[in-house]
Amino acid sequence: MKEENNNKEIKKEKKEHKNKVKEDTVSITKEEIEAMNKKLNDAVDESLRAKAELINYRKRKDEEVSKTLKYANETLILEVLPILDNFERAIKMDDDNLEDDVSKFLSGMKMIYSSLKLALEKFDVKEIEALGKTFDPKFHEAVMTESADDKEKDVVLEVYQKGYMYKDKVIRPAMVKVNK
Repeated sequence: MKEENNNKEIKKEKKEHKNKVKEDTVSITKEEIEAMNKKLNDAVDESLRAKAELINYRKRKDEEVSKTLKYANETLILEVLPILDNFERAIKMDDDNLEDDVSKFLSGMKMIYSSLKLALEKFDVKEIEALGKTFDPKFHEAVMTESADDKEKDVVLEVYQKGYMYKDKVIRPAMVKVNK
């Protein structure tokens, strides 16, 4: 019987020890769960921030690509504008006699000038109205001033070089003389 009692006590001690180990394990596990939850929350937050940054990056890139495509022809147009200016200067020559060779040459130049101007208009290039308008530094560049009493103050008196807009952007301001 003694042996039986000893066995019972040993079993009881083992059971108590097992229960105590389980309790310790549970408390450790709870701490680990809390730590894991914190790590998980941190990882989720980091993932959401990375996702938001990616979305913002894509938006910026889309806007940049859109802007680049919108103004893709700007460089070409800037190269063509001086040619258009030269045509304008050439066709301002006096052609009173419509029978001579110069007049025939000028009429051909006028046709080329008109075609070139139409082609630029198709690409949404517009001349900036300046003569007689109020000076606006967004659209005009004052290269000279003059005092004319018969004109209003800050009115454009003369245009030295035409200005142009490409879509909604000034690509070359008009060079003007302004009344002061």
